[in-house]
Formats: sequence, structure tokens, C-alpha cells
Amino acid sequence: MTLLVRTWNVFHGNAVPPVREAFLETMVRCVTADGPDVVCLQELPVWSLTQLESWSGMTAVGAVAAPPRLGPMPWPAALGRAVTELHHGLLRSALTGQANAVLVARRHRVVDARTLVLNPARFRRAQGRWLGLDLVARLAWAKERRVCQAVRVELSGGGTVLVANLHATSYAADERLADAELRRAGAFLEAFARPEEPLVLCGDANVLPERSRTIPDLIADGFSGPVQRIDQVLARGLPVSRLEAWPEERRRLGGRLLSDHAPVEAVVG
Repeated sequence: MTLLVRTWNVFHGNAVPPVREAFLETMVRCVTADGPDVVCLQELPVWSLTQLESWSGMTAVGAVAAPPRLGPMPWPAALGRAVTELHHGLLRSALTGQANAVLVARRHRVVDARTLVLNPARFRRAQGRWLGLDLVARLAWAKERRVCQAVRVELSGGGTVLVANLHATSYAADERLADAELRRAGAFLEAFARPEEPLVLCGDANVLPERSRTIPDLIADGFSGPVQRIDQVLARGLPVSRLEAWPEERRRLGGRLLSDHAPVEAVVG
């Protein structure tokens, strides 16, 4: 069977340029309206994880990357949401934390899920030595926790597929940080996979294919080729018949451009 798989960094529901209002519910409804099989989302406020199933009509598996905080202190997600409602364009993710989620059509069944921290301290130390990172880069890498989800889906037509959703560190001064996390996510997916199980690796890799050392290695290991963006849907064990980013008009609402990323979608299988 063929599967329609999408990934979208939703920018905490903000438009471009950001304004006082946010459009997260509209964005989730838009990206799920035509019944895709799997949708991977990044840059969600933590409070939204409880709303995704009602907005999308899909099974939602969430993973908190950065819990909501007021400065150094944890605080309730609902309170972060309430304060951010004053002006989403100014506050963005400062008070709401950050999460990822995998949405799965209810004709399929989620049978297992795991989450990996992409930039734990031990990994950062080892990679920092290997890459020769300076103090500024090391501090930037430690600033925000990043995660990769892996969700095993039992398909309505039989068999399973293992889907990973990641949001790598954004550090424009040295994209090797994101590339190292992408490699770690690929290894995590391989370790979780069953023999011969099809794999789909999605998300915001925060590194362009031409600047990545990991993406060519993934392709050499049997994954499909990328789009020329930082957002990717890469598949192994399933043919890819279509891979493209949405045109801007497909994510416009009343003249506003939703998110600073375009959804990327692939037809696999």
C-alpha cells in the first residue's frame, strides 16, 4: 500500500511575519484535512499536545523536548499558554516550552513508541572533542534539549513501518551540531527497527543536504534522496514516488503565510 507522509515545523503556530494572533489549530487542521497517513510536527507548544487528536482526527504521539519554564523555574503549560496569548509574535516559545508529535491516521494503529534525547551532555562532550568545538558552540548546543521520536505503526493493509520525527539543534554558525544529531537519530532508528522493517525518517534536520555529511551516508545505506531544504522525509525499504514541498499559496490564510517552514510530503510504498 502507498502512504502519504508529511512533516511540518509549525513555528509555534505563528505566521510570517509573526503577529499578535497564532494559528496553530488552523495549521494542524490544514495539514491533516485530506487524510494523510502520517504527519510529523515540530515546534509545538507543550500545551497543544492534548489538543492534537481533536484538531486532526488522528492518533497523536507527543514528545516534550523543552518543558515550559519561567526563566529557570518550571511552570504550568496552561499558564504559559495564557500569557503567550497576549502577543504570540513577541513571546513565541519563551514561556510555552517546545514539543514534537507524530500523528497517525486511525485506519492504522500505533503499537510502540520511543523517544531519544539528541543532545545529552555526554554526547555533546564527546562530539565537542571530535569536532573541535569552541566554548560558544558548546554553550549553544546545551541551550535547548532536542529529541527524536520513533513510532511503530501497524498498517491497515498489513505489516509495520517505523517512523522517526526529529527537530535538530539550530546553530547557523556550525551546522555540524545538527548533522551530528541527525546521525544519532538515524542510528536510533536502526537500533529500534525490526529486521527488514521499512523506515521513514522525517523532521527538521536544520542542515541543508549539500552541507551534510550524514545525508549522503543515509542514502548510501539505502535511504531515499532528499529535497533541497532542511525539512526532510527520507524512506528506506519503501519506494518514493513523489517528494515535494508545499507551494506558498497552499499555506496562506487571508494573505498571511503560516509558519516560516513549508510542509514537505512524500508518497511512499
